[in-house]
Amino acid sequence: MPPPPPSTSPQLSPPGEPPLTARQAERRRRILRAATALAVRGGYEAVQMREVAEGAQVALGTLYRYFPSKVHLLVAVMLEQLQGLQEHIRRHPPTDREPAPRVADALTRAFHALQREPLLAEAMVRALSFADRSVGAEVDQVSTATGQLILDAIGQSGPPTESQRAAVRVIEHTWHSALVAWLSGRASIAEVRADLHTAARLLALP
Repeated sequence: MPPPPPSTSPQLSPPGEPPLTARQAERRRRILRAATALAVRGGYEAVQMREVAEGAQVALGTLYRYFPSKVHLLVAVMLEQLQGLQEHIRRHPPTDREPAPRVADALTRAFHALQREPLLAEAMVRALSFADRSVGAEVDQVSTATGQLILDAIGQSGPPTESQRAAVRVIEHTWHSALVAWLSGRASIAEVRADLHTAARLLALP
C-alpha cells in the first residue's frame, strides 16, 4: 500500500514571503513531487538539486529561489507528507473513546505510512537532523503539523489545556526519536509502537 497522497491543502509560501500565485504553487508542487520521487528511489543522497530541477522542468536558479538548499527542500517534503497524513486521519479518525489510544492509533498509522517508503523517510529525517538556524522557520512548520496531527487525534472541542500542550510536545519528540531509532536499526517496529503508546498515555495524567 503506498503512502498517503501529498496534501491537497493550499501550498505554503516560504515563511515571511507573500502568498504564492497559482502558477508558482503549481511549480512548487512539481518540485516537491520530483524531490519525493528521487528520495523514494535512493534516499537522501539521491536528491540532487540539478536532478530535481530537471524532473520538475524548472531552471536550476528557479529551484534555488524556492528552496535555497536540499535540506530546505526535504523539510518541505516532510511537511507535505505530514499534511497528507493529517488529512487521511481526519477522513478516517481513530474510534477509541479515550484520547491516549486515539493518539497512539493515529501516530502508529502515520509511522506505518512512512515505513512503506523507508528511503523517503530516511531522507526527510536526515534533512531535519541537518537543519540549522536558516531552516528554523520550516522546521517549526513541521513541528506544528506534527502537533496538530496529535491534537486532531485527541478529538476534543476547544483549545487544549496547558498540560495537554506539554504532553503533545513530549509525544511529538518521542515520535521523531522513534523514527530515528527505527531508521538506524536501533528499534524494531514493535518497540516503536510500544513507545508511541507509552508516550500517548501522558494525556491521561492529571
